[in-house]
Amino acid sequence: MSTTPVKVSFREKVGYGLGDTASNLYWQMFVNFLLFFYTDIFGISAAAAGTMLMISRFWDAVNDPMMGAIADRTHTRWGRFRPYLIWISAPLAVIGVLAFTTPDLSPAGKLVYAYITYTLIMMAYTAINIPYSALMGVLSPNTQERTSVATYRFVLAFAGAFIVQGLTWPLVNFFGKGNQAVGFPLTMAVYGIAAGGLFYITFATTRERVQPPVHQKTSLKNDLKDLVNNRPWMILLVMSIFTLGYIIVRSGTIMFYFKYYVGNEGQAALFMVLGTVAVIAGVACTQFFSNLLGKRKFYLIVMGLTSVLTCAFYFVPKERIILVFATHILISFVMAPQAPLLWSMYADTADYSEWKNKRRATGLVFSAATFAQKFGLALGGGLGGWLLAMFGFVANIEQSPQTIWGIRMMMSIIPAVGTIIATIAAVFYELDEKTMAVIEKDLKERKTDE
Repeated sequence: MSTTPVKVSFREKVGYGLGDTASNLYWQMFVNFLLFFYTDIFGISAAAAGTMLMISRFWDAVNDPMMGAIADRTHTRWGRFRPYLIWISAPLAVIGVLAFTTPDLSPAGKLVYAYITYTLIMMAYTAINIPYSALMGVLSPNTQERTSVATYRFVLAFAGAFIVQGLTWPLVNFFGKGNQAVGFPLTMAVYGIAAGGLFYITFATTRERVQPPVHQKTSLKNDLKDLVNNRPWMILLVMSIFTLGYIIVRSGTIMFYFKYYVGNEGQAALFMVLGTVAVIAGVACTQFFSNLLGKRKFYLIVMGLTSVLTCAFYFVPKERIILVFATHILISFVMAPQAPLLWSMYADTADYSEWKNKRRATGLVFSAATFAQKFGLALGGGLGGWLLAMFGFVANIEQSPQTIWGIRMMMSIIPAVGTIIATIAAVFYELDEKTMAVIEKDLKERKTDE
């Protein structure tokens, strides 16, 4: 551990957070528009899209830990993690455009193209997001300071969501002039350029302060062994996957909900934007309540309430549109703190691993968070596609009552199962504030002895 001051400046917190604004210019496109793009614009079936989203994720079981291990073993004058923000931003932008391009191919050719470009965009996202996420774990050795950094991060992350949700359709219509297949890749080009600039700001304003133990011997085998034996990390992995599954199923259903159930596709953007405003407000409250209640207890409260409110959403009729919006805003506000809490907890598990095993592998620990993100995307996206197919969905026609019922379930009861499972898993998470204070003190003493 470093003996330098543990406080992270306001400038550095904002600079770090802008990196997640950049990441969310991509991630929110995956969450809110990808399944809809594949079915209603690109032109493949919901079942085929769901299967592709799930199958493509098997590679991440190798790719994500591998990237974490590579980042841990990177040695440059800029640090281990920061250089990737510069090296990967341009390839990510190019592949992002390709992933939202609709080629003139046969149905089989389109499906192959989708598999290739989706796999590539997820690999590029991994290559930049794992180092970016791991960077949070080395800005400061103090657990509460990392919660503060995570709060800034997610306020600015959801600012990226606000941009995507509010501007995507206007940009698609502006560039496409009625042709959405033309508008989507040009919109992604704009987001890619903007993200590159934001990643550079993060690179320029942050510093890596927490280093591995001086005499640590590098061994991927031992790092992986430490990881799978890190019980709090394993619990966080389960919590993250099912939380992301909730988010992907519900967010990916919004376009279908308004287009086919409410009957007003134009209201979807406002619905998403207002939800994101509520999320930003909820995230801003995280540090206060985390300090008051502790991370684990606060997480249990917000996820329990989210489960109840999401189930209640099913019973709100479309005719009560103000109540539809109000319920969604409340759900978004209540659930918002789970994101900074989870990422701060991942940093704590890196400290726990070093404390227990006298070895630190921050990148590998955070590779779990990105893997959980993408597995949650696959689980939610795959489940979303399969459920739509099971409920009889066919794009761009009037839907049957069974399909409409299924879409309503996908906005409420079905995703709530994910938050319930995540809440149960959190009961077994053991790194409370008292434990982390002991770990921080012991690690600081070890560094002093070294």
